[in-house]
Amino acid sequence: MVCEKCTKKLGKVITPDTWKEGARNTTESGGRAINENKALTSKKSRFNPYTTKFDKCRICKQIVHQANSYYCQQCAYKKGICAMCGVKILDTKGYRQSAV
Repeated sequence: MVCEKCTKKLGKVITPDTWKEGARNTTESGGRAINENKALTSKKSRFNPYTTKFDKCRICKQIVHQANSYYCQQCAYKKGICAMCGVKILDTKGYRQSAV
């Protein structure tokens, strides 16, 4: 779960989505430029195994699978918070959630 503010920080996929509606990496939605070389333009959001350090989750202390995130997806889902910044997205008081 990622909030609206943190969706800009997510990386973009090089290949465009086949489902155009709501996709972030198509030319119609404004997410991609035409004739754009993704190898040159996406240096900061590209995964580099030598420099990208995956932090530990602040709740369960497991290694986070997403770069620049503070919480793992399981804890973010359980708490209803954004995995990158920790802002409350969903009120989970009425839900019966499990980690299974």
